[in-house]
Amino acid sequence: MTAKLFAMTCGYVNGPFDALMEGGEGRIDLPIPSFLIEHPKGRALYDTGMHPELRTNAKGRLSERLIRMFDFSRFGPKDDIKSKLESIDRDPGKIDFIISSHLHFDHAGGNEFVPNATVIVQRREWEVGMAPESEAKFGFYKADYDKGHKVKQVDGEHDVFGDGSVVCIPTYGHTPGHQSLKVRTEQGEIVLTGDACYFCRTLKERRLPSRVFDREQMLASLDRLEALEKGGAKLIFGHDPEFWKSVPQGPQPLF
Repeated sequence: MTAKLFAMTCGYVNGPFDALMEGGEGRIDLPIPSFLIEHPKGRALYDTGMHPELRTNAKGRLSERLIRMFDFSRFGPKDDIKSKLESIDRDPGKIDFIISSHLHFDHAGGNEFVPNATVIVQRREWEVGMAPESEAKFGFYKADYDKGHKVKQVDGEHDVFGDGSVVCIPTYGHTPGHQSLKVRTEQGEIVLTGDACYFCRTLKERRLPSRVFDREQMLASLDRLEALEKGGAKLIFGHDPEFWKSVPQGPQPLF
């Protein structure tokens, strides 16, 4: 079987380029993606963007360090995941799965607006996210993801629908349990890299963000993504603003 894939831009944040790629200069506008996957057996979201409260009360949700680092002025009132889904005539209450690449605020912040989904997350990511030191050590905020969803913790690769068309791929390093997503469409195999690979240049030049959980694991994950690309898969990079300009937006299928 194949799946349909739709891209949604859940606003932008502006941040320091050197924090996101070694040697980066100045500041950069980062698209915040979410992806809808439609399969004969159900609907899934790969990430849910940011919580709308960041527009009005970022201090109530994030650390001072992140508030100083990022500007949320391009996160508009219709950029939350609920609004994005409704804009393409999809009911947030009828999403079956949230596939979390990882638990950072710009990827899991909209989970509460998809109330009936089962969250699929790597076990090591969830265990760290639920630990008392998760905020101080890893920049995770339970207000984003500890919302009472059913949680399916997985270890390594996970076949979401059981037919090989939507497969979670462990790409550890950015966080303890980061996962990318491989989607088989009628146009070929697509890999959503998440934050395992922010930019095209991250893959080409191996210039990592300034803060990562495990540098060697992240480099190994980039090797894996590169191998998938050489095998014919098309990579969709995590936050690359130039690349994102060419990505079709829902309701037009990505592929």
